[in-house]
Formats: sequence, C-alpha cells, structure tokens
Amino acid sequence: MRALNPPIKNWAGKRVWLVGASSGIGAALAQALLAAGAWVTVSARRQEALLELAQPHPHAHVVAFDAGDAQAWPEAFERTLAAMGHIDLVVFGAARYDPTHSWELDLDQVQKSFDLNVVGVYRGVSHLVPYFLKRGQGGLAVIASISAYTGLPKAVIYGATKAALNNMAQTLYFELEPKGVSVYLINPGFVETPMTAVNDFEMPGLMKPAEAAKAIVAGFERGDFEIRFPRGFAGALRWISFLPDCWRFPLLHKITKL
Repeated sequence: MRALNPPIKNWAGKRVWLVGASSGIGAALAQALLAAGAWVTVSARRQEALLELAQPHPHAHVVAFDAGDAQAWPEAFERTLAAMGHIDLVVFGAARYDPTHSWELDLDQVQKSFDLNVVGVYRGVSHLVPYFLKRGQGGLAVIASISAYTGLPKAVIYGATKAALNNMAQTLYFELEPKGVSVYLINPGFVETPMTAVNDFEMPGLMKPAEAAKAIVAGFERGDFEIRFPRGFAGALRWISFLPDCWRFPLLHKITKL
C-alpha cells in the first residue's frame, strides 16, 4: 500500500512546532526530533519546563503560551515563525484529561476539555492551514487517542473530544492532501504521563513516553496518515470497534468488568 503522506526521510533542518510539549509525549517527541537534527519550537503554558527541555539544544526554541486562549495564538504563531524562519510541521498535543463516569459529569470539566482538546486545535489550524496553503507544502499532526474508537469507561468526556479530533483529521486530510499539505492522525494508547498517573485501573500496553515518540517518528517517516500504538492493544481495540453493537458492547463489558 502506498504512503498516504510523503515519507519524511531526513529530519535535518526540518522546522517543527510542538504545541503541548512541556511533559509526556510532547516532551519526548521534542527530544527525539532534536536528536534527529530537526529545529524544534516547544510550546505549552509552563515556561520553566520548556526552558529546561530546550536548554541543551541550539536548535530548540521556546514559545510559551496557553493553547486554550484564542488571543494567544496569533502572537505564538508569529514568534514561532520568527524563531525558525518557517514551519514544516506542527504537532497539536495540548490536552486535558478528566476521567469521569457518565453519572459524575461536571459541566465545567466538559467545557474546559472541549475548549482545549478540540477548539484549541481549531484555533491553531485556522492559522496554519492558510500558511501551508500559501507555501504549497507543510504538515499538520493531531494527537488524539485510541479512546476515540469506541465508548469506554470513564471516557465520556475525553473520548468524545478525541473522537472529534479523529473526524476532524480525516476531513483535513481529505481536503488538504490534494493541495500538498500532509495530515497525520496520532492515536496513542496508554502512555506513562502525568495525565494517566491519575488512572485507578490497569492500563493494557502501557508505554513509556520515549517509546511513544519513537512510534510517532516512525509513522512520520513511513508517511502514515494514522499512527496508532501500541500495535497489539490499539489494533485489538480498533477491531472491536468494527464489531456489530450486539457483540461489541457485551465484549467491552466483559473486558472492563463494568
């Protein structure tokens, strides 16, 4: 099968903007790309963590801002362009995670989750798509989750935001790939991050952030559209999502014991 995006064969000199890079997958991805020779601008709210990450690398830049703040995006975009000259790839990874059962809903959490996880990406896309179309090239990568595949316990908020991103990325690819803009949908499983540290249940296929970053870089280099991992657990959940409802729901009840 052909690659759905042009494979990235050489990272030397590539300009990458990582939004949501102060910890977890974003920080590990920044380290992996810097080691591969890319120029990387790291963004998040916590400037101190970003400075610590970027300090040893001459081609690392820090643009601290809140991705959930609509007013902050234009300046962050301009500062990133000024720091690197141009942008080849942006990775949207800023997110919040509120594990919640449907009978425990907090509408404030719902609002904040959708505003950062979904609307925050739209804010970034509104700046990056016109820029990439004008250049006739570029790449957009959206970090979603395999929780988007099917309803799961305690994912009534988080899973819904990530399902929105899955649909959004598919539409972006459909519209932008013919115009020379690559689109990547990154669907991780459980990764050992500050977000998943709050989980009180067994997490199948739990990965280290460096392993997740390696899988993402490999997906970019293959030219994948969807980059999902870990292969076994993510593939199994994807397969379950295709089952008829009368089989899928009983199977998920049995697996999750809920």
